[in-house]
Amino acid sequence: MGRLVMLVIGALLGLFVLFNFLLPMLAGLIKIALIIGVVALVVFITVTVVGKSRS
Repeated sequence: MGRLVMLVIGALLGLFVLFNFLLPMLAGLIKIALIIGVVALVVFITVTVVGKSRS
């Protein structure tokens, strides 16, 4: 019986860690990656436009 109780407590603790720490951290990393991607796209478009206007 004690083993079953510890299994349930461990599963609940694992879900707690997953939803309170890991998923928000992954969401933050995805947000940062999107921001870096948008900045890189703007820089690429700017360099392309300036390069074509010079020639």
